[in-house]
Amino acid sequence: MKVLVPVKRVIDYNVKVRVKADGSGVDLANVKMSMNPFDEIAVEEAVRLKEAGKVDEVVAVSIGVKQCQETLRTALAMGADRAILVIATDDVHADIEPLAVAKILKGVIDEERPDLVLAGKQAIDNDMNATGQMLAALTGWSQGTFASEVELNGDTATVTREVDGGLQIIKLKMPSIITVDLRLNEPRYASLPNIMKAKKKPIVERTPSDFGVDITPRLTVINTAEPQTRSAGVLVGSVAELVEKLKEVGAV
Repeated sequence: MKVLVPVKRVIDYNVKVRVKADGSGVDLANVKMSMNPFDEIAVEEAVRLKEAGKVDEVVAVSIGVKQCQETLRTALAMGADRAILVIATDDVHADIEPLAVAKILKGVIDEERPDLVLAGKQAIDNDMNATGQMLAALTGWSQGTFASEVELNGDTATVTREVDGGLQIIKLKMPSIITVDLRLNEPRYASLPNIMKAKKKPIVERTPSDFGVDITPRLTVINTAEPQTRSAGVLVGSVAELVEKLKEVGAV
């Protein structure tokens, strides 16, 4: 069984995001970049399935700038067998939209013929949460989103997914698209020997045109701004004073 894992290069989740002075976007100058945390969980799950003997090969794929090689090397160091880099732009500020990403992944799937796609439920930079669902629609494959537990059994996958009401368990017929949530696992740290081995693992470079995909943006960002600063809290001396303050806030 082959598993395909899409991974995205994003601003590291520990970094405080800064907006450009002209409001045209996020400032990426000298900013640490890393693998999207949800995608890291997907890579970890794929590697665990391989270690359990249920998967034969794990293929990581990234779509974006040349620098996505670093993200793919991280996936390879975690245990992925090989990687595919689709160089879609030279501009690090350009974000390939979910539909274009899904179409490119569809092209990769047609070539690689995986049995399963494990992807992060969303990227922490744009929070779109759409690529997995769009890819399922394009392929006609079954889908399980927000997975907190995945179990493979022959040609079926049992997915425990997080929903507003709690947990939902569904059974999918493979091939399938599964997007993963935070509680699925805790990704491992790549060891130094594996990091060194990852440098020798193959990364194949492709372009969107290889798959006949037009990545022209369909959305336009008008302005980018930081959230308003929260006002300081107010200390009250009694419940009665608290009630009065709440009435004042409610009347505003």
